[in-house]
Formats: sequence, structure tokens, C-alpha cells
Amino acid sequence: MSAHDDEPRAAETAAPATSTASADSATKAAAASGGGHLLGAADIRRIAADAGISPTKKFGQNFVIDPGTVRRIVREAGVGADDHVLEVGPGLGSLTLAILETGARMTAVEIDPPVAQRLPHTIAEFMPDAADRLRVVRADALTLTPRNLPDFDDDASFTLVANLPYNVATPILLTLLERFDNLGSFLVMVQKEVADRLSAQPGSKIYGTPSVKLAWYGIAKSVGTIGRNVFWPAPNVDSALVRFDRHAPGEGPAAHAQSGREAVFRLIDAAFGQRRKTLHAALKKVVPSGTFERAGIDMTRRGETLTVDEFVRLADAAKELEA
Repeated sequence: MSAHDDEPRAAETAAPATSTASADSATKAAAASGGGHLLGAADIRRIAADAGISPTKKFGQNFVIDPGTVRRIVREAGVGADDHVLEVGPGLGSLTLAILETGARMTAVEIDPPVAQRLPHTIAEFMPDAADRLRVVRADALTLTPRNLPDFDDDASFTLVANLPYNVATPILLTLLERFDNLGSFLVMVQKEVADRLSAQPGSKIYGTPSVKLAWYGIAKSVGTIGRNVFWPAPNVDSALVRFDRHAPGEGPAAHAQSGREAVFRLIDAAFGQRRKTLHAALKKVVPSGTFERAGIDMTRRGETLTVDEFVRLADAAKELEA
């Protein structure tokens, strides 16, 4: 599984990774029961050497070398045999194998050609019985749409489980949520700093554009931290897990907003684009006169104090006044 570069990333905390001894025991037990074999440090280094693959900063690659960690991610995601899973950035297959171990079907999207080419061979070697439940797609996750990734068309809901690089984590999540209405949940590992922002609440110093936009779609929360020693190469930052569940149909801001997502997001961008300014100063060129009064929101507040529902009220009030 590919992961983080060592630039800043985000969010909350989880139990410490399984010890090497217990992880090895779990791996042997799984193999004995027909579950296959998860990747340890020696496996990862051997696969990389055989395939001529070196972790690159360009793609934010830090490969997970601890079976206990990937099993924990899958457990937090709640993946079971009846699920269809999307993984972005599978890397050398650490998390991929842990997902397949549950009996789930999955599609892995990988941007790095040599890594994408190698993955099916790794699954065939370590978990051959699961090979027919995996599809590998070589693509940039930011280009994915239901049209070019129709794998999930027949699913009422599917889940994303991934280890995402810091510099593209937020764009990937928001893009996939926008384009795939049936992306019902995700469990991602990101830099702790990024995780904190994704799950931040109004009024906190780290609450910002990603926090509010994610709240439009559903509820995000941090579910644990991950140490640096479970990666190769080890990053210079800690990582964390973020769990997200989409609002049920008919619930959430989109269900009651008169204005659309684009109008709401435009106000969010404007409010946080000038974070130190009051709403009146930041939005005076964006909303018509009387918007704050109509929405019942104090114009001297700052954007970081507003909930997503309050941004919806502002957008709705502006739409009514412009009608």
C-alpha cells in the first residue's frame, strides 16, 4: 500500500500497532486457515527489489510493513465479505491483501505504472484464492468518474479504504464524494495534521475549508493514530485514521438546501480565503445586501465559526434575494 510523503498531513488517534511478534502470529494463523499471507518488512523489500521499485516522494510512497496495522485499518473500516471496496494507492499490496482477506471484492487504483503492474503478481503469490476478487486500474484517482470506473455502478453503496499521500488526500476525497453518489463511507490513513483538519469542528483553529466541505457530505471522525515505524521508508510525521460515513438519503445539508452545492462551496471558499476577516468583509462582493439579516447570521462573525448548515442558510438567503 502506498502512502504518505513526509510533508505535513493530518488527524486523530488510534491504538498502537500490533507488536511484531503478535503480528507474525496473526499472519501465520491467517495463512494456516486459508486466509493467505500478509506482507511483512522482508516481503516488502524483496518485492520492491524483484520489481525494481523504489519508494518515490513524487507519489508519496511509504509502504506499510506491519500486518497488524493493515488488519486494524480494515477492522476500523468494517469491511466484510459482502462489501465492494475501492482502494486508492495500493502500492506493493499490504492493505490490498488485508482487504481481500475478509472475502470482499475490490478495485485498486494505482497511478505508478510499475507498481500497478506488479500488484496482481503479489496477490497471486500471497493469496492466490483471492486473485479473482481484485481488479487493478492504472489511473490518477483525481480523474476517476463513474464513466471511466464503472465497477461500482451496480452497488447501492461502496466503501473506500486507502493510505493516501498528504498532498492529494483532501482533493481525492472531495472529488470522489462529488462524483460517486454511492460512495457511502471511507476509512483512510493520512498524515495526522490532515486528519485533524478533516474531522475538525467549528471554532477550532484547524477548522477550515476541508472540514466544512466534508461535512456537506457526511460525518468524519478521527479513529486513531499510527506510528512511523510501520512504514518503509519511515516518514518524518505521524499518521492517523479518519472514518467517514455519508449522510443517509434525505438527510444532511444537501437534503434541505434550496441552493446547490456549488453555491454553498463558493461561499465557503470566499469565507476561508480571507480567514482573519469578518463574514461581512469576506463576502461583501459575493452576497447581496441583506443576506446576513435574512439568514439570521451575525455578519461580524468569522468563517471558522460557521457550521455547514449556516453556510447553507447564507447561500439560500442570497439566492432568495437575487431571485
